Amino acid sequence: MHLKLISCEILVREVCAAVARSSNVIDIEFLPKGLHDIGSAAMMSRLQSSLDRVEQGKYDAVLFGYGLCSNGAAGLTARSSPLVIPRAHDCITLFLGSKERYLQYFNSNPGVYFKTTGWIERSEDKSELRQLSIQRRTGMDQSYDELLQRYGEENARYLWDELCNYVKNYRQLTFIEMGVEPDDRYERQTREEAVSRGWSFEKVRGDLSLIQRFVDGNWNESEFLIVPPGERVVPTYQDNIISIE
Repeated sequence: MHLKLISCEILVREVCAAVARSSNVIDIEFLPKGLHDIGSAAMMSRLQSSLDRVEQGKYDAVLFGYGLCSNGAAGLTARSSPLVIPRAHDCITLFLGSKERYLQYFNSNPGVYFKTTGWIERSEDKSELRQLSIQRRTGMDQSYDELLQRYGEENARYLWDELCNYVKNYRQLTFIEMGVEPDDRYERQTREEAVSRGWSFEKVRGDLSLIQRFVDGNWNESEFLIVPPGERVVPTYQDNIISIE
């Protein structure tokens, strides 16, 4: 098959490794990680624009390397080719190999924040997307010192605790090792961050098999949604995560 793959850039290493082993001909386009921060409606609009630019009639299917991603993929409409999207709440399902493993780990480790090589490599976004992010537009990206200087101690503490301290509900960092890392620098960085925050740390082995099935065209219904031309993606808020409308 000749496929078009549009994916978040945090999956660069994993997607490229899987595509290299696939028998399909796959044209890849990576979109910036910052799309996750600009709000679901704006993110969906950017994703749809990328989908609309795909040359009609050229591909057997268009693959989207995203999960539902806080409804950022909700509303995507397939054009001339079928759209294939994993049944995943977010990219952690792709890193762990199944939505079931993700749910099991998340339920067993409340307060966990995940890190991967791609997540760390692509964490610094200086582009216009940062200016459009919800955090920047609401002032939630300010440091405590910035708030202190601007609003005084009492107000700064309140704003920091209620709005800006997004990590206050986390207490564990988990590094997902995918087998595509250049070395152990990002694992060490994550471990050191956990120590500095007083959090626990764990390393788990990732699983490329879901991504491999994705690019190989092994699209079983329990793992992937196939959206026919003219149909669109909608969230179900059930175990299957997404459906078509």
